Amino acid sequence: MNINMVKEKIAKSLNKKVVITVYGLRNKRTRYEGVLYKVYPNIFTIITDGIEKSFSYNDYITGDIKIKFV
Repeated sequence: MNINMVKEKIAKSLNKKVVITVYGLRNKRTRYEGVLYKVYPNIFTIITDGIEKSFSYNDYITGDIKIKFV
């Protein structure tokens, strides 16, 4: 999977509900539920509880985050 495929997949799901799981240090996981809000060249953002969170496409490719499209 290359970065252009990831960008295209995320751009097609703009304004749809997503669940993002972030895998951090020491097996810590953080989960965000929200709406895919904006797509930029290097990052994408979601709105969750009125707060905008940003993530990079590289995080998805490397497995640091998982995206579930609801």
